Amino acid sequence: MPNIVYFEIPADDVARAREFYQSVLGWEIEPTRGPMEPEAIAAMQYHDIKTGDAGEGALNMGGLYRRQTSELITNHVAVEDIDGVLAKVEKAGGRILMPKMKITGVGLNAIIQDTEGNSIGLVQSETGR
Repeated sequence: MPNIVYFEIPADDVARAREFYQSVLGWEIEPTRGPMEPEAIAAMQYHDIKTGDAGEGALNMGGLYRRQTSELITNHVAVEDIDGVLAKVEKAGGRILMPKMKITGVGLNAIIQDTEGNSIGLVQSETGR
């Protein structure tokens, strides 16, 4: 069964949001050093979030970035076959908001919308895990 493996929090003011989550929840939030292109990281002001130690059944990773439109928090779900899941979305009444794309060092990613207007990210790991 697909589990939530990552979340993203958009912010109008990344520094202000970073301070909020660090002071209220104690999260570690640092500029990303991930596989994204440096220009994209700078433009989005992307930061990695660590919410605690990894543990069985515990989600402990996320991202904080400068809001681009009116997006809300997005949870990302690990799937084994992103094409298979995407093929079911519109048949089930949803929409594909961002088509499948490759993220170097991560795998394949897409964003869908459910029947209630919520966005959900799909991630197929490039390592197969």
